[in-house]
Amino acid sequence: MGFCDEVVAVNDQSTDNTLKILKKLKVKILNNKMVNYAGQRNFAIEKIKSSWILFVDADEVVSKELGASIQEQVKKNDANGYLVHRVDYIWNHKFKYGDVGNVWLLRLARRGAGVWRGAVHETWVVDGRIDKLEGELSHYPHQTVVEFLKHINNYSTLKANEFYKNGRKTDIFEIIFGPIWRFKYLYFLKLGLLDGTAGFVHAMLMSFYVFLVAGKLYLKR
Repeated sequence: MGFCDEVVAVNDQSTDNTLKILKKLKVKILNNKMVNYAGQRNFAIEKIKSSWILFVDADEVVSKELGASIQEQVKKNDANGYLVHRVDYIWNHKFKYGDVGNVWLLRLARRGAGVWRGAVHETWVVDGRIDKLEGELSHYPHQTVVEFLKHINNYSTLKANEFYKNGRKTDIFEIIFGPIWRFKYLYFLKLGLLDGTAGFVHAMLMSFYVFLVAGKLYLKR
C-alpha cells in the first residue's frame, strides 16, 4: 500500500473477519448497502477527495511493478485514466487464454473524470485520454468450483434483472444455443484449450453462466 496516500474500503454488512482485518490495517471504512456494483463504486468516488482514485477488489493484489507505474504516471499527469493488466490465478493455475486471458481494465482515473455504469461487469466510463500502466493486477477469484457456482449464480441474477429492466427478451433458441456458442468461443476461438484442464472447466462454467442469465430472464418475463 506504499504507492498510495490512503486506502478506503466500501463495506456492505460484512459478517466475516473483513472489518476486523481492515481496522487492524487502519483502513478507512465506508459503509454502504449495495444495490449494484456500479453504485458501490460511484459511492466511493463521491466520498474520496484525492485527485486520483484506484479501484481494487477484495480478491486482487497490486504488484510492486504496478504500484511503481502508478506513481510514475500520476506525476506525469498525461492522461485522465489508465488501464491495468489483470491476470487471473484460479485453482493454482495462471490463466493466459479464454475469458480471462489478456484482460485490461480501466481502474485508475482522475476523480470526477467519469462514472461507473452497469449493474454487473460494470465499466468505468472516463472522458479524455486513456493510457496503459505497467505491471500486473493479480486476481485470485473463487478458488473452488463451489465458490465459482455461487459467484455466477449471483452475477447471473443481477445480469438478468438488468436485461429485464432494459426490455430485453429471450427465447428457447438463446437458452439452448447461447451456452454452446459461448463454450466454443472461449475454448476454441479464445484458445482456452491452451490452459489445459483448467481452461476447459472455466469455459464450461462460463457457458453455464450464459445459460443462467437467459433462463432467469425468460422466467422473469
